Amino acid sequence: MDAIGGIFAILVIIVIAAVVWAVGAYNGFVRQRNMIQESWRQIDVELNRRYELIPNLIETVRAFAAHERNTLEEVTRLRNQAAALAGQGGAIPSQQRAEVEGALSGAVRNLLVSVEAYPELRSNQNFLELQRELSETEDRIAAGRRFYNANVRNYNTRVESIPSNFIANSFKFEKAAYFEVTEGEVRRAPDVNFGEISYRGDAPRVSEPSRDPRPAIASDPDALPNPQADAPGYAPPPAPPRYQQPPQAGGYTPPNA
Repeated sequence: MDAIGGIFAILVIIVIAAVVWAVGAYNGFVRQRNMIQESWRQIDVELNRRYELIPNLIETVRAFAAHERNTLEEVTRLRNQAAALAGQGGAIPSQQRAEVEGALSGAVRNLLVSVEAYPELRSNQNFLELQRELSETEDRIAAGRRFYNANVRNYNTRVESIPSNFIANSFKFEKAAYFEVTEGEVRRAPDVNFGEISYRGDAPRVSEPSRDPRPAIASDPDALPNPQADAPGYAPPPAPPRYQQPPQAGGYTPPNA
């Protein structure tokens, strides 16, 4: 009887330990899920702030930089698409919204870089204020995205790991979506050529001549390289003078030896 009582006590202890672990794991999932939702709400506030700033930026840029029509239309399209997805709600972002918001960040960044070619716009106080507010908003979005993605990574790791995945599967704790830039075009640095903005007419471009301060020297395929040629202040030696044989007097014939 004592042996049976001991085994029963051990089983009770194991069951209690399992229940305690399960409750702790469940509460941990709830706590992490709430942390993800809270960190996303902080990002959502900044995203809505960006939705409000972009239309004012578009109107200001359009007044000074009509040539940027395609860029302005792309920013407007992405802004409207992101705002429509935001209106659908959700405690955490969907993969589609994450991609659209990432594309919008890249489009706004490219627009701000492109308008650097317009001095009148860069001196406009309204534009400067909008640029400052947008830059601060983008910084807060980036910081919030890093914090959000760190919480998502920890949560998803527990969802997939053993033995916590048994609790996740039993109580329908599904993986959360990251909020990050995934498209290659958005990650690529903006390729802005100010010459293309300045030469928007039909006038042909003229290539700029070389500015090498060293005098041009005819290349000799049999000549050895001169390591001093690239030294600062180097001047090539003067070319040796050429001597020409004087013309002979008319009718003169040298005597025979």
